[in-house]
Amino acid sequence: MNHLESYLVVSSVLFTFGIFAVITRKNAVAILMGIELILNSANVNFIAFNRFGNFKILDGHIFSIFVVVLAAAEAAIALAIIINLFK
Repeated sequence: MNHLESYLVVSSVLFTFGIFAVITRKNAVAILMGIELILNSANVNFIAFNRFGNFKILDGHIFSIFVVVLAAAEAAIALAIIINLFK
C-alpha cells in the first residue's frame, strides 16, 4: 500500500507548489511560505528514501530535523529583516 512512488509524487507536488509560490508572489511572507514548501518536499524525500532503502541508520531523519531547524532559523531571520525594513 505504501510505495516509494506515492511519497515521491507527494514530494513533487509540494515542490511544484513551492516553486509556483516563489515565482508568482510579490509578498515576502508568501515567498517564505513557498520556500517552506520546497524544504518540506525535501524532508518527505529524505524520510521516504530512508524508509524504503535498506538502511538501518536514521540518516534521513537526522537530515530532516536539520532542515526543519534551518527553516525555522531562516524564517526568523527573514521576518526580522522585514520588520526592520518597515520601521
